[in-house]
Amino acid sequence: MSDLKKYIRERKKRDKEFAKGFDEGYEQFKIGVVLRQAREKAGLTQEELARRLKTKKTSISRIENHAEDIKLSTLKRTASALGKRLQVSII
Repeated sequence: MSDLKKYIRERKKRDKEFAKGFDEGYEQFKIGVVLRQAREKAGLTQEELARRLKTKKTSISRIENHAEDIKLSTLKRTASALGKRLQVSII
């Protein structure tokens, strides 16, 4: 296990606020990463995806880098513009 992973694990054990903030931030980060990977796999630039969604490149960048409070409808439209289908799971 890396030093960073050890630090995060230990800090989460002793600091509940850190743990909550870290987990929420990580989930938002993962959404942005998944969207960026899907866009890149589709061979699209942020600008091209923005045109498909009738929005600005800065909006795509914001979603990919700070996917906090993103609407489900936005995720669905983005998936559709990438030729994909949105699937949500509760585990």
